Amino acid sequence: MQIISVNTSTSYEVHIGSGLLESAGEKIATLFKECHVMIVSDDIVFPLYGTKLISSLEAAGFTCSNFVFKNGEERKRLSTIEALLEQMAAEHFTRSDIIVALGGGVVGDMAGFAASIFLRGISYVQVPTTLLAAVDSSVGGKTAVDLSRGKNLCGAFWQPRLVLCDTDTLDTLKPVNIQDGLAEMLKYGVICDKDLFYKVKDYKNGDMEALIARCVEIKRDIVSGDEFDRGQRMLLNLGHTIGHAVEAASEFTLTHGHGVATGLAIIARAAEKCGMAKTGMAKEIEEALTACDLPIKTDYNTGMLAELTLSDKKSSGDSISLIIPLDIGNTVIHKVLRTEVKDFIEAGK
Repeated sequence: MQIISVNTSTSYEVHIGSGLLESAGEKIATLFKECHVMIVSDDIVFPLYGTKLISSLEAAGFTCSNFVFKNGEERKRLSTIEALLEQMAAEHFTRSDIIVALGGGVVGDMAGFAASIFLRGISYVQVPTTLLAAVDSSVGGKTAVDLSRGKNLCGAFWQPRLVLCDTDTLDTLKPVNIQDGLAEMLKYGVICDKDLFYKVKDYKNGDMEALIARCVEIKRDIVSGDEFDRGQRMLLNLGHTIGHAVEAASEFTLTHGHGVATGLAIIARAAEKCGMAKTGMAKEIEEALTACDLPIKTDYNTGMLAELTLSDKKSSGDSISLIIPLDIGNTVIHKVLRTEVKDFIEAGK
């Protein structure tokens, strides 16, 4: 098992290893007295791991309730949050009680957002069960729900008190879910770690626990220096701004990681075509994405993608911040005028 410390406005540890669901109650009990726990999960994950987590928590003296919603990005809305908060109020949760998020990125985002606003803020613990959530969304404190105009437009910065990543849960993932996580892992490599990039490309011959830990370390280092996304943390949006537009254009039938992969490929090709990036870099990224069975192109209309991109929360005034890879392991924040976004996307398609 590996333990990584994250030092932000709330300091916490990320535990990565096998068998952590069985010891979850014991580990959470080191931070909280016996209290009421609301387990937030979806209808795919909860049947797999809910009983194991509840048994561990109850053995440690906690009282458990659960809120289980239908799996899918389309459930990541304020209406789901309202139902969760109403249940917590009906069950008389207090500020000394906690939420535990058991699931992937949608579950973690919503559980964290609910924790940030219930009684003006209570504690929560992340128990990610997907590769994408393990390497990305469970760490860093970004919580949100989607609005009709785009992803994650309503949310808050709210750090967890603990993250428990049980690598055994990866064994039940479908190939598409593994691919989603690999897209985020390749993103970290492109941002600042060329060695990681090539190890993820060859992930079938690698140590997944070590790869997850390295991704968490990179995110920890970036978030610790810019918790509230005013500067360098924006680098973590590599592939996401256009990727979110691709997801929205698909009406969220395309998974997040596949959207990120497409966005990463588009931004790499555009950067190279515009003379900003090292020649051959886009091909390297395409080859790595293909090796991980991820998409590198989209048929969605450029105008539609541009409009959806401009709805992104990273848009400010007459410009939008795009994250541009100059080479594998070297990425910069680059402002593009809103009027130039369509041409930039077209260059990368």
